[in-house]
Amino acid sequence: MAEVPRISREQKRLNHERIVRAAGEGFKLHGVDGVGIQELMKAAGLTNGGFYNHFASKEDLAVEVYRQGFADSLAALAAIREAHPGSARAALHDMVDRYVTAAHRDHPETGCPSAALAVDAGRHGKPSQAEYRRGLEEYLSAITDMVLDRAHQAGAELSAAEAREQAVALFSQMVGALIVSRAVAEADPALSDEIVTSNREHLKRG
Repeated sequence: MAEVPRISREQKRLNHERIVRAAGEGFKLHGVDGVGIQELMKAAGLTNGGFYNHFASKEDLAVEVYRQGFADSLAALAAIREAHPGSARAALHDMVDRYVTAAHRDHPETGCPSAALAVDAGRHGKPSQAEYRRGLEEYLSAITDMVLDRAHQAGAELSAAEAREQAVALFSQMVGALIVSRAVAEADPALSDEIVTSNREHLKRG
């Protein structure tokens, strides 16, 4: 009998990434409970039975999706900051312009997990919440630094605690704007657009 070839370490890594990528898009679009293992493995182009070679459960996969999703979003935020080395205010405005948009609202599958998976994190217990918290804290830390830099560049006095408070409010409003606008996008497109536009303009007044 011919020996069944073993999958290479590199191929296993690539398969793992394909599963996480397919799950990220599916979970952000339909929710963690809205996508089954068979469906996501099909989307990844892999056999259903191979799932457990990579993850002990769908919950473990969800944690990985949070981790990778936040890593991607934080990398995008870092790129925004690098694009505006001399103006934290411009960087903050650019962040808002990229985040609070109709395109981000309409395509959660390619967007930030902070908005697309916030409700799922709240429903799926401590492991998911812990990973969401980790990504959230990194986001808040980065925005706090940006707020402090903006104040320094403007010659204004601002404590670290005050900057953190502003960062929490700013990011919460960004996420909330997307969640609420998605809730009425099909029933009332005009209202959904208004929510996106009004929040984006309000967030850029600082």
